[in-house]
Amino acid sequence: MGSFLRWLRMCSLAVMACGFSAQITHAQDANDAPALGPETNLPLPRFVSLKASEANVRRGPSLSHRIDWVFQRRNMPLQVVAEYGHWRRVIDREGQGGWVHYTMLSGVRTVLVDGDDTPLRTNPSEDANQRAVLEHGVIARLGDCTPTWCEISAGGYEGWAPKSAIWGVSDLEIRE
Repeated sequence: MGSFLRWLRMCSLAVMACGFSAQITHAQDANDAPALGPETNLPLPRFVSLKASEANVRRGPSLSHRIDWVFQRRNMPLQVVAEYGHWRRVIDREGQGGWVHYTMLSGVRTVLVDGDDTPLRTNPSEDANQRAVLEHGVIARLGDCTPTWCEISAGGYEGWAPKSAIWGVSDLEIRE
């Protein structure tokens, strides 16, 4: 037990030496309330979208941290998993991410079509008429959601898609 406490203390000192700490907390199960971000008091994790057409993704929450890559897709849905000052730790569909300045993010909700040739239906039902077919990777604006369907719009079309075919909304999320 003593070696574990030494290891834990060393980890804490290493985090403090970097000059920041990120609070990443997740709800234990579906009945728990989501954790709240220390900066915004908004739920963590939560979905947002990329406001800019380009945003630097940094290794840590400051301009002095190295840029690991650049997000280059405006309106791309991202998931905020931590907050520190004006910085948000985000991940994309593949689970890749880093720290992005909050001004690069928008509260406008979008989703990424995850399925191949996803039908956009007139109503939230497999039997409903098909309005369009969305290809894998299309970014759509998010509307209402039931437990298993979401209303989305893209390319001038609006309709319902199964939650299982999109990324950018949680399984338990209901929107009206």
